[in-house]
Amino acid sequence: MTAIVIIPARYDSTRFPGKPLTPLNDKPLIRHVYENSKKSKLAKDVIIATDSEVIFKAVTGFGGKVVMTSDRHTSGTDRIAEAAVALDYDIIVNVQGDEPLIRHEMIDDVISLLDDKRASIGTLIKKIENPEDIFDPNVVKVVCDKEGFAMYFSRAPIPFDRESFRAEAQKSNRAEAKITFELLNSGTTAPLMFKHLGIYSYRRDALLNFAKMEPVELEQIEKLEQLRALVNGLRIKVKETFFETIGVDTPQDLERVKKWLSLSS
Repeated sequence: MTAIVIIPARYDSTRFPGKPLTPLNDKPLIRHVYENSKKSKLAKDVIIATDSEVIFKAVTGFGGKVVMTSDRHTSGTDRIAEAAVALDYDIIVNVQGDEPLIRHEMIDDVISLLDDKRASIGTLIKKIENPEDIFDPNVVKVVCDKEGFAMYFSRAPIPFDRESFRAEAQKSNRAEAKITFELLNSGTTAPLMFKHLGIYSYRRDALLNFAKMEPVELEQIEKLEQLRALVNGLRIKVKETFFETIGVDTPQDLERVKKWLSLSS
C-alpha cells in the first residue's frame, strides 16, 4: 500500500495567530513538521494543505510541497480530505501542523497499523506518566480492547480507578465536586491509563467517507471528532509509543519546545 503524509496548516489560529510561520531555531514551525515527516521510511511523499497564501508562499520558499484548500473547513481532517481527493494513495497520514517534534518512527507506526485489514484508522497512544495529565481535559484519554482497537476516547479520566480516585463533594456546594488523585507507590500513576496522541492514518476511502459524516452527539459533548468514527462503526487500531511530543497551541508551548530541543541537542 502507498502512503502520503498531509499536514493541515491554517494561519488564523484563535490562541496563536500565525503559528505555522512562527520562528523556531531559525526555521518556521511548519518547516520542522515537514522536514521531520520527510524522514518517514514508509510514506512516499509529504505535502502541506493550507488555506493561507502566506503559508503557501513560505512553504514553496523552503522547497516544500503545498496545496491550497478551502477556507471553510472547520477541522484539519476536512482539510486533508479535500487534498486527498486528488491524490492516488492508499493511506493518508494526518500529521498536525503544530507538532514540530513529530518522529518519523511515529509516522511509520501508524502506517503499519493499517496492515490489519479490519482497521480503517490508525493512531498512537502513550502511557500517562504525569499525574496532572489524568484530570487535565486537554489530555485525551483512551481505552482499548485486547486486540488493540480503541473502545472510547474521553477528556475525563478513563478507566476510573476506584482504588486510586475519590470524588469529594464540597460541603458548601455539592455541585462543585472535587476530584482528588491519591498517588500510589510513592508517586506512580494509576495503572493502565493512556493518553491519545493526535496523529492518524486513514484508508483513503475511510477518510473521504468520514469527512462526509455528520457530527454525532458524543463528539459534540466531548469535542472529539474521533468519536464520530467509532459511533459510525469505523475501527481505530492503536499502538503504544514511547516517544513524547509537544503540540504548540500557545506561545508558552513554543517555549517548552525550545527547551526540549536545547536539552536534546
